[in-house]
Amino acid sequence: MAPGGVSVTAIARLKKDYQRLLKDPVPYVLASPLHSNILEWHYVVRGAPGTPYEGGVYHGKLVFPSDFPFKPPAIYMLTPSGRFQTNTRLCLSISDYHPDTWNPAWTVSTILTGLLSFMNENSPTLGSIQSTDAEKRAFCRRSRDFNLRDKVFCELFSELAEELRQELAIEAAAEAESAASQTEEEPKNRSNNGDLVEHSITYNLLVLAGVVALAFAVRYVILAAQGVDSASP
Repeated sequence: MAPGGVSVTAIARLKKDYQRLLKDPVPYVLASPLHSNILEWHYVVRGAPGTPYEGGVYHGKLVFPSDFPFKPPAIYMLTPSGRFQTNTRLCLSISDYHPDTWNPAWTVSTILTGLLSFMNENSPTLGSIQSTDAEKRAFCRRSRDFNLRDKVFCELFSELAEELRQELAIEAAAEAESAASQTEEEPKNRSNNGDLVEHSITYNLLVLAGVVALAFAVRYVILAAQGVDSASP
């Protein structure tokens, strides 16, 4: 038994799993143990394309027992996703809720693959929640900023954190530029509208003047005709 009550087998196995993850990463997933505690791992799931989570970043943790791999870990999701309750143990066949179905041959990669697959389903379980796709997309949009406020996330996944900061900065700049462009267009639109009103008034006055002139012409013709009739014997 290693210091802290952790079995030598657990330490060796988790180190081996970590090296395997570095060599052969799980698609859309990053994972790393805490520097101070190899039994606590943190993971990040990137939302898969074609799902309501696309573009989102979801942070969670795995808490392994001291006698891993003979018992399964507890699985938590920390980022609001619309799929799982936050900071709550999830009831999955690969989690500590089901030690009877656990297979010691399963690795950390197996666990993360199973979690990602279950996340993209709609099956209910303890620790899951029901939400619409629109609500999931709303959580997705807020996920990057949420995670950047988490110290552990930024320390363990520093490169990803910097990538997210740059993404948010670029998007904020684009939004500011778009808002400024719309502000510049407003006076032009008002000016164009003013020109249209002015042209409309001028046109209406010309039409009115033409009608008045025509009325006078008609009246003159009538009066002239009446004068001719009265002058006739």
